[in-house]
Amino acid sequence: MKASEIRELDAAGLRQRLLELRREQLQMRLSQATGQEARVHRHRQLRRDIARVKTVMREAAS
Repeated sequence: MKASEIRELDAAGLRQRLLELRREQLQMRLSQATGQEARVHRHRQLRRDIARVKTVMREAAS
């Protein structure tokens, strides 16, 4: 997800998106721990998307 797309969301949308990303990250961690995960590159994408959402939330708060 691009930062410009994230900036279009309101505060509630940002919180919802962050929650969705964290859930997906947790599911991927669990599936990797059991040896089922094949999309290893998605971990990096999720981590960066979470950072983007948090950055936009911080910008909006200040």
